[in-house]
Amino acid sequence: MAHTPLRRPGALAAGACLALLTGCGGASSAQDAGQSSGGDLKVGVLFPGSLSDDGFMESAYRGYQRAAKQHTGKVAFSKVEQVQAADYEQALVRFATTSDLVISLGGQTDAAVRKVAARFPKVKFAEIGGPADARPTANLALYDPQQAQAAFLSGAAAALLSKKHTVGFVGGAELPAIVNAAKEFERGAEAADPEVKVLAPQYVGDFNDAAKSKQSALADYGAGADVLGQVLNLGHKGIAQAAAGRGGRLVGGPLAHDCAADTAYAGYVETDIGAEIEYATDQLVKGGWKAESVHFGLTFDTPHNDLVLCGTGDEVAAAKKKLDAIKAKLVSGEITTR
Repeated sequence: MAHTPLRRPGALAAGACLALLTGCGGASSAQDAGQSSGGDLKVGVLFPGSLSDDGFMESAYRGYQRAAKQHTGKVAFSKVEQVQAADYEQALVRFATTSDLVISLGGQTDAAVRKVAARFPKVKFAEIGGPADARPTANLALYDPQQAQAAFLSGAAAALLSKKHTVGFVGGAELPAIVNAAKEFERGAEAADPEVKVLAPQYVGDFNDAAKSKQSALADYGAGADVLGQVLNLGHKGIAQAAAGRGGRLVGGPLAHDCAADTAYAGYVETDIGAEIEYATDQLVKGGWKAESVHFGLTFDTPHNDLVLCGTGDEVAAAKKKLDAIKAKLVSGEITTR
């Protein structure tokens, strides 16, 4: 199947080892990875999940790698991955004692990063993907990848491609940002098709548990849905398995793949989480870093949300046309998400 990318309208068409500077377990430094070998500035990044999760963390890690390559000799990067929630604070404290900038990924780290930032007022902190309505503090910047915006697009695509006019949503955990994404998925679906039925969202409790995700998907397919949206990491593979067995489909993301690789995918929502690591590092190097709230996505200077539809033919062409119109309204502010 062919990719049908949607371009922006207008001007732009967990128990890991915490020895952070060693290569043990899930913890490593950029030096270990053969990236930045040193620099006057130091950046530490907490990845709670796996760097190869085919989701939020891997998308972020790609930006980490780009930033380390771009700032070789200027910035020394270090990272830790697959950290249990009970160890977030400890990992962040270790970074704070050695870094100029500490970055945490995911809303699950929100309480820990706020607590540690308050303890280290001279260190800069940035949280990516925290609660959309949260406010920055004196030394904590908040970067919003606008998962809600991506979920709105996913819901619209699901509704337009559903033959049964019934869709559903599966989230990895019942965190504020994921609950909000489920609401925006429903709003997007209803914006595209006012008559669509949106099943109550399901929360697996683990972003990477494919077996539990498959059970949730089977329940939704059994309840009449034929296209599902999701905010999962490796767990989305379980939905694809369920879809293959029930003749359903899903909207993947945040990383897009070749549509021909798995026909269960109706399309992919793309969200470049790593662009926010690049942004934070660029601001640090330029001396312009601020404890600000920044919203990325379609409304940022360079959009970091997009949608890829799989397949060809009249159905996909019609869906693409309607989705382009919805994207234009998101860019203009006629449609807002939160």
